[in-house]
Amino acid sequence: MLSYQHAYHAGNLADLHKHALLATALAYMTRKDKPLSYIETHAGRGLYHLDSAESLKTGEARAGIQRAAANGWLPKDHPLLTALQEVRRMHGDTAYAGSPLIAAQILRPTDRAILAEMHPNEFAHLEQLSWFATLYHQDGFEMAHAVCPPTPRRGFLLIDPSYEVKSEYDTIPRRIGQIARKWNVGVIALWYPILTDNRHDAMLQALMQAHPQALRSEVRFPPARAGHSMVGSGMWILNAPYGLDGEAQQLQAIFRKNC
Repeated sequence: MLSYQHAYHAGNLADLHKHALLATALAYMTRKDKPLSYIETHAGRGLYHLDSAESLKTGEARAGIQRAAANGWLPKDHPLLTALQEVRRMHGDTAYAGSPLIAAQILRPTDRAILAEMHPNEFAHLEQLSWFATLYHQDGFEMAHAVCPPTPRRGFLLIDPSYEVKSEYDTIPRRIGQIARKWNVGVIALWYPILTDNRHDAMLQALMQAHPQALRSEVRFPPARAGHSMVGSGMWILNAPYGLDGEAQQLQAIFRKNC
């Protein structure tokens, strides 16, 4: 059984990068009247509290979203901050939204959400979001292959693995290729960690070779603590919505200035 639980890392600098791009993309996509499908392969629990024992143990949120909010890294009307403000209104001042709950604040009643999570404890928490989404307690890639192309056909797929299984770096390009062939109009986004050993390089080379038009956004930051190997965050996005490259450039500038 995989052991990764995001409660220790919720609201860290990687979340700030990933969630800012996600919220911006969904905010743009929901401007059109046409409904859309939102799909996640590794949803996690959806809601976290930054005063939890897990969050306080690592301090990653304090160095991430809390620092960014206190110092005005993002404009006040940024879609991510708007979504987080609503989540705090509903769940308390220490609440932090995972990607499913960020999406829930932006999607409309006409849109459809489909979430998968394998970890039993995380899935038990995720079930509290059943009002908003169809949930699958199974492998997220299997779910994505089964539901794509979704109805509505217009939509966004977020792939956010824990990468505990090192072979995922080798298999992800093939899996994304299979989904993209079935769903050529879908926005497909992959988050990946940038580690000191650069183990993501071969995966990204394969993805960019197969899909040279995709958007690749990377930011760098210091390790969360001594010996921690993650020194950056990456998002690879196929069929990126209009203007998302500009948001990616702004985020890169923000991280360069503040990290």
